Amino acid sequence: MSFKIAAESFPVTPLEVVVREYDEDRDKAGVEELEGRCEIGQRGKPSMVTDLLGDPICRVRNLPLRVMLVAEYGEKGEIVGVIRGCIKTVTNGKKTSNGIPSYEKLAYILGLRVSTIHRRLGIATKLVQHLEQWCTQKGANFAYMATECTNEASINLFVKKCNYLKFRTPAMLVQPVHAHYKPLGSGIAIVRVPPQLAELIYRRVFANSELFPKDIDQILRNKLNLGTFMAIPKSSLSHWDPKGGVLPYSYAILSVWNTKEVFKLQVKGVSKLTYACCAGSRVLDNLMPWLSIPSIPNFFRKFGVYFLFGLHMEGKGASRLMKSLCAFAHNMASDDDGCGAVVAEVGQRDPVREAIPHWRKFSWAEDLWCIKKLAPAKQEANGEGCEPLDWIKSQSSSSVIFVDPRDL
Repeated sequence: MSFKIAAESFPVTPLEVVVREYDEDRDKAGVEELEGRCEIGQRGKPSMVTDLLGDPICRVRNLPLRVMLVAEYGEKGEIVGVIRGCIKTVTNGKKTSNGIPSYEKLAYILGLRVSTIHRRLGIATKLVQHLEQWCTQKGANFAYMATECTNEASINLFVKKCNYLKFRTPAMLVQPVHAHYKPLGSGIAIVRVPPQLAELIYRRVFANSELFPKDIDQILRNKLNLGTFMAIPKSSLSHWDPKGGVLPYSYAILSVWNTKEVFKLQVKGVSKLTYACCAGSRVLDNLMPWLSIPSIPNFFRKFGVYFLFGLHMEGKGASRLMKSLCAFAHNMASDDDGCGAVVAEVGQRDPVREAIPHWRKFSWAEDLWCIKKLAPAKQEANGEGCEPLDWIKSQSSSSVIFVDPRDL
């Protein structure tokens, strides 16, 4: 990371808070301690603790243009806040006059944490403002973030204080991983798609979607991507030639991202009765797997998740194909010790939503995404860029949102 923030950009305030770029040798221990103290959830209710693996910047390490800022307080330079950000080029759901996808340079804000005893001092606002400054310097036209619709503190910060607008509300669908395998549909074949072919398919089917990354090839070749898989009728195998680039008449496709190598989750704060009921479901599932009891994994110890992305289906019986493909991904996760759930996030009106198996109790129908215009977009010779206000205020012409697995 060659970008350096000038000292005069972040003057000491009356609160003695200084925001600067993360330095691994100096800040690693302090950031890890801060992350360990911050829980996701509402007071008085079960909370989700995130345990980052490796260095604290690992959540954005897979993106070429990224930064992490820390806020330090007092003479001892205690780390009291942290924020991460990255920039990528994505589609905006529109096309240029030449008929090719229109792209925007977009910043994504994630991993904002402030020490509980240092909140309500303006530290979070300061972190967001300085991250936006960095994003603008790097040429981003927009910045966006994601939060739960019930997270009032986050919504107040970004919408009321930082002038973000509510943008999209995709659905987060969670399927717990059971001890038993899920059956695949009869007459359905699961085929592994090589990265080069997967890239061609994705660029074709997601050309009109929102937030499809221009560097999809880098995602598909990342070591965290466990592969791209396609479900097709077995009757299509004999006459389908994947090398020819022609898609089957009916198919479903998705890729699997292994987030358990980046972070793990843990649920805390549940009652003893809830804990006992969950443990009992696992015991019965292990003793009598033929009953296919929908057991609840041990979410009370650290667990990882598989994230499904690039979900798309077409043709007759496509919904059944997608369900079998999701079952295949579940079985992959079942073979991976410590993987507790399979997760997918899709647009509200995306046709694949109804075909993705999930538990409503663990899922949420609306994950709030907020966006802000940082600078006017510039129309480039290659067709990138469009009028920023159109993208923010207008309804998308596509029902599909491509969720980048690197954003998790």
